[in-house]
Amino acid sequence: MIVSIRSFVIAAALAMAAFAGLAHAQGKWVKLAPFPEPAEELLGASAGGKMYVFCGLAPAWKPIGMVYEYDPATDKWTKKKDMPLLSHHVAFTEMRGKIYAFGGFVPPTAGQPAWVPINNAWEYDPAADTWKALAPMPTKRGSPVAVAVGDKIYVIGGAAMAPGSSEPSVLPTRPHLALGTVEEYDPATDTWRARTPMPTPRNHATAGAINGKIYVVGGRIGAAFIGVASNTDITEEYDPASDTWGAVRARMPSPRSATASGVWGGRIYVSGGEGQTTQSMMTFRALEAFDPAANRWTVLPSMPVSRHGLAGAVVGNRLHMVSGDVQSAGTGVHVHTESHDAYELEGPK
Repeated sequence: MIVSIRSFVIAAALAMAAFAGLAHAQGKWVKLAPFPEPAEELLGASAGGKMYVFCGLAPAWKPIGMVYEYDPATDKWTKKKDMPLLSHHVAFTEMRGKIYAFGGFVPPTAGQPAWVPINNAWEYDPAADTWKALAPMPTKRGSPVAVAVGDKIYVIGGAAMAPGSSEPSVLPTRPHLALGTVEEYDPATDTWRARTPMPTPRNHATAGAINGKIYVVGGRIGAAFIGVASNTDITEEYDPASDTWGAVRARMPSPRSATASGVWGGRIYVSGGEGQTTQSMMTFRALEAFDPAANRWTVLPSMPVSRHGLAGAVVGNRLHMVSGDVQSAGTGVHVHTESHDAYELEGPK
């Protein structure tokens, strides 16, 4: 009996030590300078050791087109020039110090508020605070994802009108499509080409590149609006080198859309988001990380403030999550938070 008790004590001590090590490896959340202009439907990107926040959406679906720069060295925000085209649900990615923007929605020129898909493409130079128009995408769409791999950029998914539709805009009560469209952009030649479509058409997803492959995570299927769409937990892998989609990977623990993410240390970290059922309307605090090498998701400490439509980016060893709406869309109630929370990442970069 004494031996059994002693063994139990030793095992318990080892388990506690292992748990403590795991907790340390998970990192922690810290509060940073609040966002100066709280809003929803923000998008983030990092370049040159700084974070940039774009877009924003005001009531009645009015795009704000803001641009802010965050300097982690001083913990300060600086307002930059507005986007040249006020639009929302735009896809952003960074390549070689420049930030690229693709697609999105704009308001109609007349009539009721709605989402009009666009195919505009832009290059933003953070150092000069200037924008340059690029060759437009072949497909008009809003809420795609954009990921840079090598010397090309891939714009994936989104939402738009059905081919041949007479509808000029996307509305919850009218037919429209979630897209699996993949289009490759070459900055060197300012040209586009179509690639193999994504197996699971979706919008409001997030994505990242790890070891030359792109991972598209979560998002909405069936429609662009959370009140009539379904969230998915599907993770899909795309290999740009062979233009092929692999087998479906491990499912995200929390099916959700309108999240934000960042890549660090061979994993993609996904936080925030929203979901709706006939019984509930919710936002998420969840932070979950996908490791493609192990094909495994890890549940990490939750973000302090639940929200969707937030901006996210990795700068240094911190995953920044900025502003957003703590209330799911469609209620008529907007609760935009100024919260700027950063998760301190642990482990090899």
